[in-house]
Amino acid sequence: MSLIGKFASVGSATMASRVLGFAREALIAAALGAGPVTDAFYAAFRFPNLFRRLFAEGAFNTAFIPLFAKEMEGGGMEAARKFGEDVLAVLVTVLVALSALAMIAMPFLVATIVAPGFTDTPEKFDLTVAMTRIMFPYLFCMSLVAMLSGVMNSMRRFFLAALVPVLLNVILIAVLIAALAGGFDARATGHWLAWGVFVSGFTQLGILVVAVRRHGFSMRLRTPRMTPAVRRLLVLMGPALLTGGIMQINLLVGTIIASQQDKAISLLNFADRINQLPLGVIGIAVGVVLLPELSRSLKAGDLAEAQHLQNRSLEFALGLTVPAAVGLMVMPAPLIALLYERGEFTALDTAMTASALAAFASGLPAYVLAKVFQPGFFAREDMKTPMWYSLASVVTNIAVSLALFPYLGHVAIAIGTSVSAWVNVALLAGTLWRRSYFRPSALTLRRVAMIVLSSAVMALVVWALMSALGGTLAEGGTLLRGLAVLLIVALAALSYLALAVLTGAVDRNEIRGMLRRRPARS
Repeated sequence: MSLIGKFASVGSATMASRVLGFAREALIAAALGAGPVTDAFYAAFRFPNLFRRLFAEGAFNTAFIPLFAKEMEGGGMEAARKFGEDVLAVLVTVLVALSALAMIAMPFLVATIVAPGFTDTPEKFDLTVAMTRIMFPYLFCMSLVAMLSGVMNSMRRFFLAALVPVLLNVILIAVLIAALAGGFDARATGHWLAWGVFVSGFTQLGILVVAVRRHGFSMRLRTPRMTPAVRRLLVLMGPALLTGGIMQINLLVGTIIASQQDKAISLLNFADRINQLPLGVIGIAVGVVLLPELSRSLKAGDLAEAQHLQNRSLEFALGLTVPAAVGLMVMPAPLIALLYERGEFTALDTAMTASALAAFASGLPAYVLAKVFQPGFFAREDMKTPMWYSLASVVTNIAVSLALFPYLGHVAIAIGTSVSAWVNVALLAGTLWRRSYFRPSALTLRRVAMIVLSSAVMALVVWALMSALGGTLAEGGTLLRGLAVLLIVALAALSYLALAVLTGAVDRNEIRGMLRRRPARS
């Protein structure tokens, strides 16, 4: 399978999760609105989710995949299994201890880290503590899911590992439909959502345990031992904790600051959910596929292939994220209104969420570019350089958010997140260039320039269509507004694709190859 094909495999699974995520957010908006229970749920869920991405998806997989691939290449499946069992034993021990301590100390953690602004509202504070305790075992499950996903990715089995997160949204959507049908009050709905998160974690873990065994890889739970390989993993994980979780750290900072403004957490989450669609589909696909592929090329000494992988990843990432960012910045309000404006979600909420979405979208290409550039360091087992740049990014985020919050409110947090992402990317790209780890080819640079030009033309098309359909977008019914938004998106996408093909911004041969592919059997 080609590199783009692998991206598409992971991206399609992630797309399913993101689309269902939209449905989940729309149901939450209808059932709870942008109110105190929604604030409490998002603040509570973000805490275990932060640790999941920091320890599991971020630091753990960044360090685990290159080492696991090395064990497979050097000693075969048996050596990889032994390494996996040693890691599993240590991981389970640490997770059980961490979960127990966190659940005991949850009131203190909520008051100091999760949402200190909630201390002035005892009911919201208590609800956040209760929800966080219910959901915290999700961290345990998802950390093990991340390890098993890393095993499958190293064996080039990408699709199922990318698909299992869909179960979180499926379960939460079922909970919300039951709550709306049963007329549950907001507080009861919030508690059922927390239990839905709990159940989804164990469900995802169970599916991947079975899948890994079916692919001939089973692990036993041993007594934890600090073997040299485990020590090496922990050494690499240390700096990667900050590097892999930079976006989550920025979001946590945003949550703390946003807790000072009523409804700010909810508004930012509704905006970020839309921003996460292209970010998740493209960014996760690049991150999941590129690291193991690049690790193999570098270990084999094939520097030309490594350069090719990064060039193609850069083109793929920008070819999709730049037009997506432009579209979200030009027409955020119609999208927000169509997706969320019903039930308890008002026109004022739409306007405030749209402002945050435009600010988030300005950093969208940077978020994905980080997924292209960071593997250039991780595959060489250099975790410290990206760590320092992540720290610089966090400082930038805090400074910008605090400086602008008195003037722009919740929008300042979205701006701070985007600015910090561009700072991170500039530092990563500059260092890769200076060390000659990666220098984009002349063809890639030309394609990037044409991607920017095609996106700018697309922005003019969107603006003209919005002006022509302004009355329908503002005052039409849900069906008419939906059709108008779909028409704008379709024509904008066609204009971008046509110009991108004409200017050579996209690889025409790749497109022809994808169009010619047909399934072997119907």
